[in-house]
Amino acid sequence: MERDMETPFPPFEPNGPDDSARGPRLREIPLRLVFPNLITILAICAGLTGIRLAFENRYELAVSMVLLAAFLDGIDGRVARLMKATSKFGAQMDSLADIVNFGVAPALVVYVFALDQARSLGWIAALIYAIAAGLRLARFNVMAERENKASWQSEYFVGVPAPAGAMLVLLPVYLGFLGLATDRTFAYLSSIYTVLIAFLLISRLPVWSGKSEGNRLRRDLVLPMMLGVVLYVALLMSYTWEVMVFTVAAYLISLPFGARKWRRKYGTLTIEEPGIGDDDIGRHI
Repeated sequence: MERDMETPFPPFEPNGPDDSARGPRLREIPLRLVFPNLITILAICAGLTGIRLAFENRYELAVSMVLLAAFLDGIDGRVARLMKATSKFGAQMDSLADIVNFGVAPALVVYVFALDQARSLGWIAALIYAIAAGLRLARFNVMAERENKASWQSEYFVGVPAPAGAMLVLLPVYLGFLGLATDRTFAYLSSIYTVLIAFLLISRLPVWSGKSEGNRLRRDLVLPMMLGVVLYVALLMSYTWEVMVFTVAAYLISLPFGARKWRRKYGTLTIEEPGIGDDDIGRHI
């Protein structure tokens, strides 16, 4: 009698119990799997907050939030690998965060600060950069998923990476903070510069990544390098916008040297690989 009261209407299952019809089971997830995704979410929040601060004319905080978003978005993947917490869900989250932090947020901040004085041309330039960042990220994701990767992929990027593009495109804002007049001429020049950075993102220019495992540093250069990093950070904290202008200039100057190194090794000026041509735009742009 007690058993009948517990299950007055037993389920009709002629072929036996079907666990698949009960839906997914709830199970506990280790905290280490959640932590990298929290960093990604914080990066999205920082990028969106940077957009809000820009529309409130709080430009220094806006740029700081965008740079913070780029930093957080750059470390979440490394944190996931260190904690052995990589997952397909995290990879999708990171990919969606990239377009916000490296494409939309920098484009809107630089537009509100400088490009809006160029009217429609400024907005077109901002749109071109945001779309170029999206195309760049899509190409990177597709190439990263390939089973057979080329040997050069551990040493070179195809075009300027999106995080670097976000740092580069904000140059007009850095110059404005240093006292440069942000008039209409400045807006037109900034629009041209923004389109140029967009072109570098989607180009096939070989950009040295510095990730090659074969790179080694001489023992006598370790301490000077560490002191150099400390000096850079100290200057960045004290002379933030001057150092950012210097960093952008140094990065742009380094691009021809990376392309020259590629040409000496592979004999071409741009990266051309079979299977990534114009006739295969559906798989690789």
